[in-house]
Amino acid sequence: MATLSPSSFTKNFNSSIDFPITSFQTFAIFGPKLKTEQTHFRLSTSFKTGSPLELKAMKEPPGLTQKLDKNRLDRLAESENGCDLFEDLKHRFLRFKKHKFEENLGHFQNLAEGQAPKFMIIACADSRVCPSVILGFQPGEAFMVRNVANLVPPFESGPSETNAALEFAVNSLKVENILVIGHSRCGGIRALMSMQDEVDSSFIRSWVIVGKNARLNTKSAASHLGFDQQCRHCEKESVDHSLLNLLTYPWIEQKVAKGELSVHGGYYDFVDCTFEKWTLDYKGSNFGKNSRLPVKNRFYWC
Repeated sequence: MATLSPSSFTKNFNSSIDFPITSFQTFAIFGPKLKTEQTHFRLSTSFKTGSPLELKAMKEPPGLTQKLDKNRLDRLAESENGCDLFEDLKHRFLRFKKHKFEENLGHFQNLAEGQAPKFMIIACADSRVCPSVILGFQPGEAFMVRNVANLVPPFESGPSETNAALEFAVNSLKVENILVIGHSRCGGIRALMSMQDEVDSSFIRSWVIVGKNARLNTKSAASHLGFDQQCRHCEKESVDHSLLNLLTYPWIEQKVAKGELSVHGGYYDFVDCTFEKWTLDYKGSNFGKNSRLPVKNRFYWC
């Protein structure tokens, strides 16, 4: 068996190990023996091919025999967990390919040529709110944009990813329905309701301020309620204000007025798994700045 001196190593390993070395002690490391005189070393290693093994003198006492470097092990564990996560995603994708894509090949080939969805969905970025899962949308059925608190900024606010998606969906894809979905325990709405008068520069505040009118209406209508109840009230109020904001886009209001486009609100409560749906009643309504939203076809699914 080969004997290694402290001054030269050529093998590669993946840990950092402290070795207390006393006179004429011999250590077996994956086969080779390490023969040394009295010194204390740390073995710094890497599994990467071609990476030299380093042997560094340490100040720790010899009593700390073969102690593993915790931070390095933690990093290794995180790396392994990350690989496991993506391995799981790989298997999910392969299941999709086998049971969805290949079994519906004609449908996906048609989608490869173009899309013609009937719906545009505006939903929250919250990981618990996935419209395709909740409402069963299949590929090609809904054009989606998700943002914090499912807000629609008014036309005069200027460009954003939300109104860019609206423009494409309405004018190019010619969707027939826009559905804005709010949800229970929304962190974005909670941030909106928690805002102080002092101005700060956070991205979150700069975005959720879009819902300021919903916040003001909630503070007025639900001031007698606790904070959690006020947030729940605002979660639905903000959907109504987003529907009103949709009508500030000339090309949306024009299509709604002609009956070519319908605008809907929805509210998903993931605590008890219920869904409310309502439709903006445009005909015969006068939409002023502080108007309440006239609705029709309100349904409660449970």
